[in-house]
Amino acid sequence: MLPRHVQRLGRDWIAHWNGSQILALNSPSYSCMRWAGHYPWASFPLPVPVDFSTNWRVPPFFGPWRQFQNSNWQFDNFMPSSCFHLPNPSMKSEGEEPLTKKRRLSGQHDNSTLEEETNCCNQKEALCLSVAQNEEKCSSKKGTIKRHWEYFCQHSGTMKIFENKETDQSNIESEAKFDFTVMSYNILSQNLLEDNSHLYRHCRQRLLIWTYRFPNILQEIKQLDADVLCLQEVQEDHYRKEIKSSLESLGYHCEYKMRTGRKPDGCAICFKTSKFSLISSNPVEFFRRDIPLLDRDNVGLVLLLQPRFHCKTNAAICIANTHLLYNPRRGDIKLTQLAMLLAEIANVAPQKDGTFCPIVICGDFNSVPGSPLYRFIKEGKLNYEGLAIGKVSGQEQFPRGQRILSIPIWPKKLGISQNCVYEIKEQQKEEKAGEKLEATKLDNTQEIVIASEKLSSKLQHHFKLSSVYSHYFPETGIPEVTTCHSRSAVTVDYIFYSAANDDDAAQPGAGDSFCGGLKLLGRLALLTEKDLWTVNGLPNENNSSDHLPLLAEFRLIER
Repeated sequence: MLPRHVQRLGRDWIAHWNGSQILALNSPSYSCMRWAGHYPWASFPLPVPVDFSTNWRVPPFFGPWRQFQNSNWQFDNFMPSSCFHLPNPSMKSEGEEPLTKKRRLSGQHDNSTLEEETNCCNQKEALCLSVAQNEEKCSSKKGTIKRHWEYFCQHSGTMKIFENKETDQSNIESEAKFDFTVMSYNILSQNLLEDNSHLYRHCRQRLLIWTYRFPNILQEIKQLDADVLCLQEVQEDHYRKEIKSSLESLGYHCEYKMRTGRKPDGCAICFKTSKFSLISSNPVEFFRRDIPLLDRDNVGLVLLLQPRFHCKTNAAICIANTHLLYNPRRGDIKLTQLAMLLAEIANVAPQKDGTFCPIVICGDFNSVPGSPLYRFIKEGKLNYEGLAIGKVSGQEQFPRGQRILSIPIWPKKLGISQNCVYEIKEQQKEEKAGEKLEATKLDNTQEIVIASEKLSSKLQHHFKLSSVYSHYFPETGIPEVTTCHSRSAVTVDYIFYSAANDDDAAQPGAGDSFCGGLKLLGRLALLTEKDLWTVNGLPNENNSSDHLPLLAEFRLIER
């Protein structure tokens, strides 16, 4: 109950606006306003939205009524169709609307009849209902955003847009070709969501509940229907109770590696048993108790798969999945984790003839396009001399980690060389090089020591990898986005692949040391940050992770 003088003051204020009970204000929203009561720092009661948001702006001046009356103020979330409710001070609840509103201005009673008051109230309620229905329609339209399928056009060297993946023009090709699709998707662990709730302040709470999110995520997986799924942030209890069984019912075989620390999530690779059989599953733990640098619990998973079709070379395909450390200021850890993953791939992917089988590397690399870590993956080399650890991933425009990377980055006891292979394997290769090389080394010991010191800041790997996505829209130059929440909207998720020599979509130099390779046929287009904020960012009503799924279609090319 408001004090009597405050009630009268509030009614006097409204009387200046033609005595309206429904006021149209010129700003963008459909929210309804109600009296909130008396505020001690204001000389009158303030109107507050029913669904109060931070978009509401307080009037710029609070002072004597005449000065306030002359000030120019507005609400940010109102449109001409907005409703302004003036409930009676004796209302018992916010949702209850009085049938009559009696005014006492200057001691006079209102002469309007009960019937007129009722009609006016009915008109107001009808208007509010219409506004609510329009809002619901708008929100249902805004809740979805369509992503189109892009096929690579070999003649023009560009991506051609199709509405649906089924609109493929490649039926002319031989039936002997093996085509398959790969998805990379960070599904957002519920545990991490709750631990980092500040990233999701823009979301309604009901959209963040796992029982709401999981059916949406599963529906996305069903609709995209990839042959191989590389999933990150898969929470262990959810995987055990429902994710694994749900995916198995869709025809997938699932392999899972949980993180080694207290965070109960991990990486999973799932493949359709109608397309592939499993040759080997190789988990990678980035935590090493005996190495202080590697004190983080991230993991990777490397699978060797056998395609279920007749081919001359009996080719296998290596699928890797990882989620690297997030911390933007620890580029040293990120590079070491990446080197460990590449060393495991180099251990799994070699064929009998010494070449590598086709490779697909998926994951959340917590690094942006063009960063040193990204360039290292694509170019196969990185000279990190003088590089600050905060600049390795490119996540921060003004990096706080200014310490320079040490040379070498990781200690020798890790057992991984600067070529990102296990040193035992490298020693075996050196032994096969012959006695002449050994004799040359002995004769030029001092020169080799100096040379090794110069080369110690250079990382290398043997895979010629291309990225499925170009990371910028060619028409506008606007960046593509794979994750979008309250703090940022960037690309951190990737699908890298070893391209065949005749793959026009690949970067120059790809496929030199591979048995055949992969040809990129198409991909599911990504979106801009602006696109995502039209549906209130991520997660939203239809997309229940803070990442978008990446999807690519490949053709296995035999040499």
